Amino acid sequence: MAFEHKKDSGRLMASSSKKHEKSPDYWGEIAIDVTDLTKVERQGNLLVFRLNGWKRKNQAGATYLSLSVDRYVDGRAKPVKKKSDFDDDIFE
Repeated sequence: MAFEHKKDSGRLMASSSKKHEKSPDYWGEIAIDVTDLTKVERQGNLLVFRLNGWKRKNQAGATYLSLSVDRYVDGRAKPVKKKSDFDDDIFE
């Protein structure tokens, strides 16, 4: 069974072979729902997502890290404006 992407989650698998010293130790993917970025921290041109991880084993017994995106924005962070907020600024 293939890996099924779920909203704001992903995985990192340990590399089974490194071809050279700069090869990654882990590889994987994360699927981020970008339809609502109002609860995401913004630092300049960067959107910052906090990640959580859990050590798991797949059906073949290989260990991997299961990932999830934490959209919590603490009091210091400035959330990203909604698209409608950007539209309002044009007419001011």
